[in-house]
Amino acid sequence: MTAPATEGIATRGFAVSGPEATFEPFEFQRREVGPKDILIDILYAGICHSDIHQARAEWEPLIPSLYPMVPGHEIVGRVTKVGSEVTKFKEGDFAGIGCFVDSCRECGACHHGVEQYCIKGSAQTYNSTEMDRTTPTFGGYSKHYVVDEAYALNVNAPEEDLPGVAPLLCAGITTYSPLKRWGVGPGKKVGVVGLGGLGHMAVKIAKAMGAEVTVFSTSPSKEADAAKLGADKFVVSRDADAMGSIAGTFNVIIDTVSADHDINPYISALGLNGVLVVVGMPEKPATVHQASLILGNKAIAGSLIGGIPETQEMLDFCAKHGITSDIELIKPDYIDTAYDRTVKADVRYRFVIDMANA
Repeated sequence: MTAPATEGIATRGFAVSGPEATFEPFEFQRREVGPKDILIDILYAGICHSDIHQARAEWEPLIPSLYPMVPGHEIVGRVTKVGSEVTKFKEGDFAGIGCFVDSCRECGACHHGVEQYCIKGSAQTYNSTEMDRTTPTFGGYSKHYVVDEAYALNVNAPEEDLPGVAPLLCAGITTYSPLKRWGVGPGKKVGVVGLGGLGHMAVKIAKAMGAEVTVFSTSPSKEADAAKLGADKFVVSRDADAMGSIAGTFNVIIDTVSADHDINPYISALGLNGVLVVVGMPEKPATVHQASLILGNKAIAGSLIGGIPETQEMLDFCAKHGITSDIELIKPDYIDTAYDRTVKADVRYRFVIDMANA
């Protein structure tokens, strides 16, 4: 596949042409590097489950899928060119790109550093358009990305750790942000529902913050993995007796599961003033027993990734504590298989594409 010819930086990526298509090489152009832009030679790109949803048009009509589509919003690479007004990066630096690459820069959300909630809608890293609402964005399953320095992140990690850093740009910030917002730290009891790409990051980050961490899973076989990741306790969520024994004990529970499931047992597990934070997006809406919230002054909250300042904070926190994602490194010709395996939860815990050798 080849995009219509335009002037710019010739780039090779891997794209799908429709919801049932397989990935193929895709030639297109990145824009030239402007005064405030940096050019990143992409080294690694993580595969997020949202890539699969959008590539296969599973979120329509809520989020339309635009083809050809080059997914990827967990991007780490090396800066190879900087614009004349760039101050945040120099050539040779490692840089990251997360889920969005621009926003209106004028609304309250943008001014407060939570650009993901931009009133006008931020420019997503792929399956979107630039803020001109015309120029399509193509993601990190590619060799290069040109981005305004204000929407790129400094990556201060050893080169050998970079594959495991890439998923932090989505899975890491998706869990770090609510854990920080709800005051997780020493003396707090945190529950993590699901032990996948998001869940395993929630365990690592909550432990680094000093909390006592319990993993909830429907799979007893994951208990050993939970312990290796640092979890203090493990509860099989299908075991009614086990769930009953921990009722009313948690300060914060992070629900990372995207499959349809009953959230009421986790509300029951919350203590006084506890909060259940939802970061997974099941297809069907949840049904909540209001009394279970009222009688314990409990809350249900949602959280969407993080803004640029908080994402940088998360990367620095993870670097300080030696936190990376557990990954399986693959070549681009394995993307379709990786998608199928991700859907089957057959990965510990994130696939990352080696773009440096693509």
